[in-house]
Amino acid sequence: MAKRLIGILIISAASVWALTGCDNSVDTIDSTSKEVTEQTTTPESSKDGISATKDSASANTIDWSAIASDETAATLANYDYPFALDSQSVHAYADYFKIDNVSAQHNLTVGMASNEALSKALDAIGTSYVSHELTDGDKVELIIHTTPDISASRYDYVLADDFAKGLILPIVIKPDGKKGGVNLHEGS
Repeated sequence: MAKRLIGILIISAASVWALTGCDNSVDTIDSTSKEVTEQTTTPESSKDGISATKDSASANTIDWSAIASDETAATLANYDYPFALDSQSVHAYADYFKIDNVSAQHNLTVGMASNEALSKALDAIGTSYVSHELTDGDKVELIIHTTPDISASRYDYVLADDFAKGLILPIVIKPDGKKGGVNLHEGS
């Protein structure tokens, strides 16, 4: 039994020793500095959809191509909306925001499908996320407020889910750190 225990201890010690050799945290400062310099001087997409560039050494730019759906934008003239133009929902939205029924129908559909784009954008933004809002009324936009380490940008996201397939949701990134205080249903 003692031989077996000693054998296990030797194997465990050898494993720990082998894994310690793979620890990169003991690299010298010079190699770490070089790595950071390379990351900030060459635009590289990362797995989270954010890249750092030379021009924005203090701010990261969202790589919209990593977030984009493969869907093509739909033609609105003959789009088959899930809400009927004369439905109660469309009339209520149009009356409240003082817009026409066609705009209300479109905005309701895009607004209901906005979580698709929001979840992808939040995956890219990560811990820099502060808050978000979906504007109502004449123009629907998804505005995402972030910490200042993310560059301001804008992207027209083409929705891929069947509910709003092909419709466009504009996404606006505002690195203003704004949290809460959004006036709900104020309209635009």
